[in-house]
Order: sequence, then C-alpha cells, then structure tokens
Amino acid sequence: VQLQASGGGSVQAGGSLRLSCAASGRTFSTMTMGWFRQAPGKEREFVSGIVWGGLTRSYADSVKVRATISADNAKNTVHLQMNNLKPEDTAVYYCAASDRSGSLTSERDYLYWGRGTQVTVSS
Repeated sequence: VQLQASGGGSVQAGGSLRLSCAASGRTFSTMTMGWFRQAPGKEREFVSGIVWGGLTRSYADSVKVRATISADNAKNTVHLQMNNLKPEDTAVYYCAASDRSGSLTSERDYLYWGRGTQVTVSS
C-alpha cells in the first residue's frame, strides 16, 4: 500500500485546510486509514481515523469538534477537513493505513505510512 498525503499549507488562525491521502496498491474495505501529526520537539500523535467503509470514525479530543474525516472509496482517497485552525495545530501531518479494522489510535496499529505534509498556523 502506497500513501500520498497532500493539502498542507500555511494559514492564519481560524482558517481551514483539507488534507487528502491517496492510497494505491492493495486496499480493502476493512482497512483503517489514520491521520497523525508531529509538532517540533513532540512525539507523533493520533489525529483522526476512519475505516474505509466509513462507519467507524475516531478523533483526538484536541480536534474533535473542528475536524471531519471522510473516505472516497471510488478514488481510494481519505480527506481530513480541519476548521478553526489554531497555532497548536502546526505540525507535519502523516497519513497511515492499517490492515486492521476499528478505532485505531496507536502508531503501532498502522503498518503503512506516507510522507508528511506540513501544516503551519500563524496567530
């Protein structure tokens, strides 16, 4: 499974960004796709996840009311819409895929990783 993340950029606080993760290779409807982020000097942390079928979605508390994850199964692409961005959202965002299905929030649950996309939020 190959993953390509896109959609990062620089925005002011209160702005929005839509991150996308295109998957290629072997994909199944039971796979879980996740977004993680890593800020400078911090450990990588879970942001959001979705099972390809879309029935199971999970969010970190820090983004729960500001983020929406969705899956376009026809295009093998997962989107993460983030609104009301805050400076503390500044990080490199990574998409990841797991062969397991469910609310998976640990890095250890994910086998496949894409390159990150930088999100910078200025105050």
